[in-house]
Amino acid sequence: MTLAGVRPLWREDVLGSRFASLELPLAPDDEGPVVATLVRHAGPDGAAAGVAAAGPAAVGRAVPAAQAPAKVVLYLHGWADYFLQAELADHLVASGFHFYALDLRKFGRSLRDWQTPGYTTDLAIYDEDIAAALAAIGADIAGRTGSSAAPTVHLLAHSLGGLVAALWADRNPAKLGTLVLNAPWLELQGSSLIRNIAVHLVEPLARADPRRALLMPSMPGYWDSVGETAHGEWVLDPAWRPRESFPVRPGWMKAVLAGHAAVAQRLDIRSPVLVMLSGRTGIQAEWSEELMGLDAVIDVEETARSALKLGRRTAVFRYPGAIHDVFLSRRAVRQEAYDDLVLWLSLYPG
Repeated sequence: MTLAGVRPLWREDVLGSRFASLELPLAPDDEGPVVATLVRHAGPDGAAAGVAAAGPAAVGRAVPAAQAPAKVVLYLHGWADYFLQAELADHLVASGFHFYALDLRKFGRSLRDWQTPGYTTDLAIYDEDIAAALAAIGADIAGRTGSSAAPTVHLLAHSLGGLVAALWADRNPAKLGTLVLNAPWLELQGSSLIRNIAVHLVEPLARADPRRALLMPSMPGYWDSVGETAHGEWVLDPAWRPRESFPVRPGWMKAVLAGHAAVAQRLDIRSPVLVMLSGRTGIQAEWSEELMGLDAVIDVEETARSALKLGRRTAVFRYPGAIHDVFLSRRAVRQEAYDDLVLWLSLYPG
């Protein structure tokens, strides 16, 4: 919450001068102060307006109104993850969109030393993060474009963020232009039967010690497909996206399973929904060359079926050769996905 008349303090982001980040204070919880972090792309001129660098002086300039259509993409990351898809942002900005990304509380840029990484017992807690982001985006767009018209917001979300976004969109009808879900985690790997078994196992643990780390098998294969220090192309922060992921805790797992159950009972998302998935699944612990062309995290066939329960206007696009994050796949695959994404967004301008 910013004080009236006080200019938000955007700082140059870790991704470099094309990006700036803004802390969004949230209500404290039982672990102490909480923030989310909004990241914005500078825009087609490449200069981040109103960014605090070495001192209080601002650098850059606002984008002229004629060059700034009020079309916004807001990106939400997945589990044990943060926003790093600079190439995706560049592509969308070049296509005429303002681009923002949100690192949710206790993830990435928003993670603090005293916090349990990624932990929550209710996925609806992120409503506060998203509301703060949308308010900041509205004010920022007005300042950058000089327009008082509310922008059209397209929510683009990955994996766990896709589940969070779908549940939020169901609770907040008519607030979005479209909802785009990149390999959303809509159901537990396997089936609803596996989920029901998991609920019975997790429930007593969540009551007894919700933050206790569960003993889970290590699954670094997907990380190795992404990280440039292994077999991928992308620079990953080891604290924000650890190779062994974050510990899974029963209180958090119960919240995720409740989200899956809500999807299974059908949502009523009013906005058009696009679900983007790999062509096939191959969940395995250790890396192999095969993992460079399939989803090693979610069951894509189960996800495709679950997608039809999101709303009455849902499309599913499949990408043979894609990994779990379609936009981190090999160049030819992600280029096809970029083109499809821009076309989809152009169909629903708001």
